[in-house]
Amino acid sequence: MHFTKKTVAEKRSNLISKLQSKKLLRFPGAYNPLCAKLIAEIGFDGVYVSGGVMSNDLGLPDIGLTSLDQVSYRSGQIARVTDLPTIVDIDTGFGNCKKTIEVFEAKGLAGCHLEDQVAEKRCGHLDNKELISLEEMVKKIEECVKSRKDKNFLIIARTDTCRELGLEEAISRINLAAEVGADMGLLFPRTNEEAVEAVHQSKIPLVYVQSRGNRDNRPLFSRNELEDMGYAMCIDAQVMLLASFDAQRRMLGELKETGDFSLLSQENNIQIRQEIEDIINLEEYYNIEKSTVEKE
Repeated sequence: MHFTKKTVAEKRSNLISKLQSKKLLRFPGAYNPLCAKLIAEIGFDGVYVSGGVMSNDLGLPDIGLTSLDQVSYRSGQIARVTDLPTIVDIDTGFGNCKKTIEVFEAKGLAGCHLEDQVAEKRCGHLDNKELISLEEMVKKIEECVKSRKDKNFLIIARTDTCRELGLEEAISRINLAAEVGADMGLLFPRTNEEAVEAVHQSKIPLVYVQSRGNRDNRPLFSRNELEDMGYAMCIDAQVMLLASFDAQRRMLGELKETGDFSLLSQENNIQIRQEIEDIINLEEYYNIEKSTVEKE
């Protein structure tokens, strides 16, 4: 029990309605359910589950080492703890697009993005990516579209060709994916100019990836800048992982050196533990226990 109020169908239909409003929707990346609940409490539009961040959280590089079972299990845990829609990165489709879409729909996700690399894929900012043909990409997107049972389950066509082959090739792939039913597109503009031009040339709404710390010096934009350019959604994939990793490393360094951690006072610790207990609905579980557990 997670005390959410909306059904999966409501989450999906609400997302579609929000997309039609032309407002930029922001989806920070969560790597566990507690992160997702915090994203919801702060008031964002949705939750994003990054394949790269999930790989890193498992202690692995993002080079195609995670399985359908691993990604669907974790993303399903994340999706069901809030009333926000959750979008997941399904890499290259895990070998069977039909099965993959069916699994993620059943897990309660609101949508996914599928990329056009070979199965031994690489994170978007890494070298040595190999790309499938345009024809194969389009066939995979078409299979995803045909396989969904809920028309409100978003299919986002992602192409990694911009870095390797240029914006013209990336846009051509997004637009052909649109012709077979893709709802949104995702590419990786290399410059400010490409970021603007991509929106003008795309036949479907685009997602912008805030790739913090990327190796390509891809631009980062503010919410207002992305909205003014016409992007429909922004996924901030690494932001929670980077902040958490840095804070925990500094804490552990001080703890090892001094045996204590001074950044948070005892009062801070009490307050934060209470906030965590509140966000996970501890009191509601206690109330259920009081009313259902037999007493001697």
